[in-house]
Amino acid sequence: MADPMNELLEGARRIAVVGASDDTSRDSNRVMGVLLRAGYDVVPVNPSVDEVHGVPAVGSLEEVDGEIDIVDVFRRPEHAPDIAREAVGAGAKTVWLQEGIRSPQAREIAMEGGLGYVEDLCLGATVEHAGLGG
Repeated sequence: MADPMNELLEGARRIAVVGASDDTSRDSNRVMGVLLRAGYDVVPVNPSVDEVHGVPAVGSLEEVDGEIDIVDVFRRPEHAPDIAREAVGAGAKTVWLQEGIRSPQAREIAMEGGLGYVEDLCLGATVEHAGLGG
């Protein structure tokens, strides 16, 4: 039987990292680097930075060109419901809250919008564990 997590990761092409930082000491910066090395098309979403790892940043999910497979969230839990709403509006496929982030309200919004949902799990570590880390 196929592992649904591996199927999600192998089927994903574009990942929007909400809260991506150009500060190399931040987890969002490290994880974005892992995702880029794994071959994903990664879009940093943060209105406060110009670029992350040389990739131009956008201010919101609605500014991402094309389809979004995973919205990887590096924001505090109180922001997760609004991000889930934005992900639904942008036509994303999955909302992924990073390790330490849980939000029953974001889960409900994502699920009602037909999106997949993962919470409290590091996307970078999961990609590396699946052998996709480059």
